[in-house]
Amino acid sequence: MASTITAATATITIKAEISLAGQDKGFSHSYTIASVTEVQNRIMAIPTSEVEVMGFTASTPGGAADTALNEADVRFICLTNLDDTNFIQITLQDENSAESAHKLEAGHSFLVPISTEGVVDVHDGSASALTVSFGDLTSITALANTGECDLQVVALGV
Repeated sequence: MASTITAATATITIKAEISLAGQDKGFSHSYTIASVTEVQNRIMAIPTSEVEVMGFTASTPGGAADTALNEADVRFICLTNLDDTNFIQITLQDENSAESAHKLEAGHSFLVPISTEGVVDVHDGSASALTVSFGDLTSITALANTGECDLQVVALGV
């Protein structure tokens, strides 16, 4: 069966509205992602034990139940902590087993760094930022700090 899905363009907008002392100090930045054919938008319950949120593979993922994305096709990932109290620890791991952990406060969002080649050569969790050797992102995991939290996961692929 041939696909009936036509690729679309996604527009990503980051916007802040604020006025201080009667002066507009807000900002807005938009960019587009062409040829989007794959969208993941889900809410996950994150327990107080580490769980995989998303995996990446260098080949085409398997079946419909496979939540891994092809590492070269990913163009956008946003993680949002929907909890009103607790933070979530987000851990990025690359092909060299190097990890970096990020604290995602209640109500906040985290944009995962993506290149024009996807999650290929975008992460280095080594101890020194002076000598960088970027590796392919292989997984994103999450861990709630004191109580289960809801995490919204949005990913776009081409």
